[in-house]
Amino acid sequence: MKGISANTIRQIVPALSLAVLLAAVFYLQPRAMSYNGLNLLFNLAVPIALATVAQMMIMAVNDLDLSMGTFVSFAACVAATWLKTDPLIGTVIMVGAILAYAALGVVIHLRDLPSIVVTLGMSFVWGGLAVLILPAPGGSAPDWARALMTSKPAFVPIAIIASLVIAAVAHFVVMRTTFGVLVRGVGGNARSVERAGWSVLAIRASAYAAAAFLAILAGILLVGLTTAADANIALRYTLLSIAGVILGGGEFVGGRVSPVGAVIGALTLTLAGSFLSFLRISPDWQIGAQGAILIIVLGLRLLLNRAEKREKN
Repeated sequence: MKGISANTIRQIVPALSLAVLLAAVFYLQPRAMSYNGLNLLFNLAVPIALATVAQMMIMAVNDLDLSMGTFVSFAACVAATWLKTDPLIGTVIMVGAILAYAALGVVIHLRDLPSIVVTLGMSFVWGGLAVLILPAPGGSAPDWARALMTSKPAFVPIAIIASLVIAAVAHFVVMRTTFGVLVRGVGGNARSVERAGWSVLAIRASAYAAAAFLAILAGILLVGLTTAADANIALRYTLLSIAGVILGGGEFVGGRVSPVGAVIGALTLTLAGSFLSFLRISPDWQIGAQGAILIIVLGLRLLLNRAEKREKN
């Protein structure tokens, strides 16, 4: 443990938990160690990873989005209807949703409102709009989204390739660009960012807009997998996205996030669903079991952090 930083620990634990869970799945089901097996295990990982990174953008500015699941469901309904039949109208609706999300960030900042309360209220708005667009399950995926999510590149399934791309792009944007530094700066010390001449209001609005863009991608690609949508298709994504960020080494405050860790956290939670299915655990109990996995990993991270602090002292 000597010489290992807290940041390194936050990166090691998510990867270790994914590796242990993957080994357990392979032990229970050896046939999963194949191209088709991995594709089945991780086929839902891409939209969950995008939703997790979207939640990470909100958490980076010390907020929390409780409408993530309903917003992804709304985006899925738009993708399965307007984006399929009239791409121009569908695109306009989605651009409007991104602007609405940015405006939400502005209102939260100007009025100093708790993001949890505001986004919880917005979850009913997005859910209601989703029902209006698609009252009953149906619709169909845009051809390009379906083609992308069902493509079969050589050697590695598309879900794993897409997850690697999401992790790489998110890491570059959040950790290497000015925008990412400013977003994390607002979460860490907003006054210092403001004193440096930057607009905290504009940065917060941009973070919310980026989150909306990623959540819309999650909705589109989810429809590409399922070929249809309904107003409740992604309700679990709210809790899964928050859990993925925390499991991946992120924190609720301080602008401390890990894009790569967030994607690993999303992959871990996706894999946990398959692992629990192999154990014949009822779907009604799986969300509780996933929560237990999260608590175990967080407990391990806490123990490692405490051990590091004792060594420093």
